[in-house]
Amino acid sequence: MQEMVTQAATTAMNMNMTHYMELLATNQPWNLLIFMAIPVILAETLTATEFFVTFGRLHDGPLRQFNKIVGIALGFYFLGIFTYLMTTVVPNIIWRGYSDILAVGSYLSGVVFLFGIALLELGVIAKNKEQDSKMKLHFLLLIGFLVVAHIAMIFGMLNPSLL
Repeated sequence: MQEMVTQAATTAMNMNMTHYMELLATNQPWNLLIFMAIPVILAETLTATEFFVTFGRLHDGPLRQFNKIVGIALGFYFLGIFTYLMTTVVPNIIWRGYSDILAVGSYLSGVVFLFGIALLELGVIAKNKEQDSKMKLHFLLLIGFLVVAHIAMIFGMLNPSLL
């Protein structure tokens, strides 16, 4: 039994993986928490509250305020991740194939959507729009992030030698 566990661990270590997966697998559990768990928990919280805010057309109140705080926190948190990765990790990457580029590129592109939500919540963008237009933009930005995050996860888990 011990031999099977050792063999499985060795196979996993020798398996090709994208930089996306390598980042999450390195420095356990910290990288997984910093780069995946915290952003995903905040994004899922934002998504859950977004449904109630959007479909209830809540322009104020405690749930809308919570939604706003989560959106701002997530946007700035992900901007920090983006800045860190773009200045310390990405310049040193030797790409392992198209899936690697798609995974890392999609993950990093999430900053456009999440920081867009933060700027929207702070009134920096779309400040002259009506509440319903802002709500729609907020929802679209969130959907955009969910799409690129899932693309990053799918291609990030793929063996880069397959593409």
